[in-house]
Amino acid sequence: MNQRYGYVRVSAKDQNEERQLIAMREAKVPERNIVVEKMSGADFKRPKYVQLIRKMRPSDTLYIKSIDRLGRNYAEIQEQWRILTKEKHVDIVVLDLPILDTRIGKDLIGTFVSDLVLQVLSFVAENERTNIRQRQAEGIAAAKARGVHCGRPFKPLPDNFEETCLRWKKGELTATAAARECGMSRSSFERRACDVK
Repeated sequence: MNQRYGYVRVSAKDQNEERQLIAMREAKVPERNIVVEKMSGADFKRPKYVQLIRKMRPSDTLYIKSIDRLGRNYAEIQEQWRILTKEKHVDIVVLDLPILDTRIGKDLIGTFVSDLVLQVLSFVAENERTNIRQRQAEGIAAAKARGVHCGRPFKPLPDNFEETCLRWKKGELTATAAARECGMSRSSFERRACDVK
């Protein structure tokens, strides 16, 4: 019997997948066949996605909310679409765009139109990923320019850090010895020593 499967993806653990889950339920995808994955869409090396695709059989249907939930890499989205529809003979339904429903329009014109739309949307998905990275880099650079520390918070410095750092700067200690006295790794010691005048 043909099965309906749903693939729900968000990029980060703090993002909410509820909107996609509602769409899957409305499409009558059984709860047991809905796969939720919290990983980047940069590539298709996602454990739950790979496991789902292995499980699917010819004439099964894969539901996704939008093309960017499948992935955000133009070439890889195209390749996955080909593998699913041509090699595995699985149908794909993109809920946000009914024209991308491989169950209908299997004639030459229908295939051409859906391939064309897929190419445009795959490009848009990858372009958005590029824009997100660029905005993130610009935000980090702006924060650093304002003196904001990005990344994990620093551990508190040991009480002897400033004195040890001054001795190191005078050449009385090697960086390794100074770091050891402070109970820090050498790289952490050197990074934090740059802040001491």
